[in-house]
Amino acid sequence: MRLGIVQFDPEFGKVEKNLRVALGLAGAVEADVYILPELFSTGYQFKDRPEAASYAEELPGGPTTDALESFCRGRGCYVAGGLAEKSSDNLYNSAVLVGPDGFVALYRKTHLFDREKEIYDVNDEDMFRVYDIGFARVGMMICFDWIYPETTRILAVRGAQIVLHMANLVLPYCQAAAVTRAVENRVFVAVANRTGTEDRVPDETLEFTGASVIVSPKGEYLLQAGETDEGCWTVSIDPTDADDKMATPRNHLIDDRRTELYGALVEP
Repeated sequence: MRLGIVQFDPEFGKVEKNLRVALGLAGAVEADVYILPELFSTGYQFKDRPEAASYAEELPGGPTTDALESFCRGRGCYVAGGLAEKSSDNLYNSAVLVGPDGFVALYRKTHLFDREKEIYDVNDEDMFRVYDIGFARVGMMICFDWIYPETTRILAVRGAQIVLHMANLVLPYCQAAAVTRAVENRVFVAVANRTGTEDRVPDETLEFTGASVIVSPKGEYLLQAGETDEGCWTVSIDPTDADDKMATPRNHLIDDRRTELYGALVEP
């Protein structure tokens, strides 16, 4: 299969334009799965919760997911991308996975970053689900979820071959850490980050780091974009490479875990 990542600089609040740019970049190359950045259609730096709510969509059925579904039907592909979600009185930093037959899955960000805690509701539901899309098994995470190794691990334990990671990264570590997440779980990790700067909040200038990556289960960089590049890049992968969990002839990365000793990991 061909796996693609889209990297660009969304213009804050210009939903139709950002959607047009993102799908235009994706549509220029062929892929089976495309990954778009976190909050790709709105931009990231909401001033407050009411402003975020004014841009949030109900999922599925909002105009952004409708456009993604139309794109997928026309090309017979899948797209994962991040956007703000409203559900009753709740507001989430979310991501969707859509395909040629329509809406597939919803993921709500589990680990909120910095000022996001003032804007979004905390997701208390186990969203670490794996979806079989026919030619691969995929799981999703959003941005700061990466810093918690449990996120990628639980997806791997549940059978994910590819982790679709939608991001608006401002810390300098994630792209390098993707290698560790891939190696310790023997999965493909694909990080779709954005570029550009936002400074809509006093004393808070956010510089997004670009450098989107796709890493193999053995920690190889299969693809790495530049820090300021805009485009869509693809690589050809065999998802079943992620089914081999043997680190050595005698060490299975999943079966050799000593889960009876790890209780402290889930204590409050």
